[in-house]
Formats: sequence, C-alpha cells, structure tokens
Amino acid sequence: MSDMLKVTDLRAGYGGEPVLQGVSLRVGKGEIVAVIGRNGVGKSTLMRTLIGLLPVGAGQIEFAGREVNKVTAQARARMGIGYIPQGRDVFPRLTVRENLLVGETARRGGTPDYDKVYEFFPILKERARQAAGTLSGGQQQQLAIGRAMVGGPDLMLLDEPSEGIQPSIVKDIARNIKRLNAETGLTVLFVEQNLDLIVNLAQRGFVIDKGRIIAEVGPEDIKDREKVKKWLAL
Repeated sequence: MSDMLKVTDLRAGYGGEPVLQGVSLRVGKGEIVAVIGRNGVGKSTLMRTLIGLLPVGAGQIEFAGREVNKVTAQARARMGIGYIPQGRDVFPRLTVRENLLVGETARRGGTPDYDKVYEFFPILKERARQAAGTLSGGQQQQLAIGRAMVGGPDLMLLDEPSEGIQPSIVKDIARNIKRLNAETGLTVLFVEQNLDLIVNLAQRGFVIDKGRIIAEVGPEDIKDREKVKKWLAL
C-alpha cells in the first residue's frame, strides 16, 4: 500500500515553544487512522501543522509523494487535503448552502456532487436556507464534513470530531465516514479521545504523548476497548 501521508521527525509549536517533539507516522491510501491521547499532548498541534496553519520547525510532511512543508494551507486544500478543525468552524451567519459553497474553493476541477453530500447528511438539505450558527453541534459537524466533501479531498483530517456532540450523532458520523471510505477510497486521519468513536471508526492508530508517538496500534488492538482506554489514560 502506497502512502497518502508520510510524516518524518516533525517538530512544531507556538511562538518558538516546541509542542511536537519529532512525530513520525504513515497513513496509507484508503486507510482510516486515529491519533489518540490525552488533552494537551499535541494532537491538535499535529493537525494544524499537517494542514499548514502552523509552520514546520523541523522534519518533513509528504502528501501523495510530494513534500508540502512550505505549501500554504489554501494550496494544500486545493491539492486534496480536507480539514475539519476542532469546534467545526462553520460560518455562523451564512446559510447551510452558502457554507457548502465555500467548499468549492478547494476543488481542483470537476463539478461538486451536492446530491452525494445530501445523501450522506439529509439534514443539510432540509436546513439549506437556515443560518449555520443556529444548527446543533452535531448538525454543524455534519456541515463541516459536507463542506470538505464538496472540495473532493483525497485525505480528510478531523480534529476531535466528537467534541460537544451527542452519542447518537457521533455514531452517525462514524458510519458516514466509514461509508465514504468504502465508496470513494477517502483516506482519513483523525485525532480523538472518544472511546466509542475510536473503536468504531479507526482501522489502526498511533498513541501520542508529550509531542511524541509512543506506540503504534494494530487493527486488532484498536478495536479492544480496554486497551484503548488504557492508552487514553497515559
């Protein structure tokens, strides 16, 4: 399996203060991979560095065989990296439809398949004219994923997709991401602390602590709730 994403000895942080202390990981094409760990260990910093919102201090990021260390976040999106940040970050005063239209700015060509987005998330069609800021947390998360789908990504990065969402919606999101992966070959890397989402969605994973990958978790172990619970408590 060829790599969709390869990260080698990545170091990054804020204001000269290092957070990532040499992260290395690989995600193959078509995989769904989790990065798990406690709060404050570098998960969101990793996501922000991968999409280009934080500069690389040292090390290397390769996407689809191309080094992207100095590529802007906007250019990475147009290359095929979709990003759903922690807290979803929808445009609250724009309608649902207008938020989805923003996703077209990341497309590399072709016609966006809005019908497919609405098939996965019917609530977005029902609420198309509603201001995004009036949606529930779960509906906003569906909107953020739908907006990324409009861009036609090859790799989707999700930062804590379960945050502030009721369990039933978390299950729906997991089911839809798995279906996207199965139907389109979408590669997914997500960071998470929610035990249910991890064991239901991830095919394998990495454990991060203090800015370093301290363990690689295989397909069987990532489905073992007790083992994952221990890694989350490290």
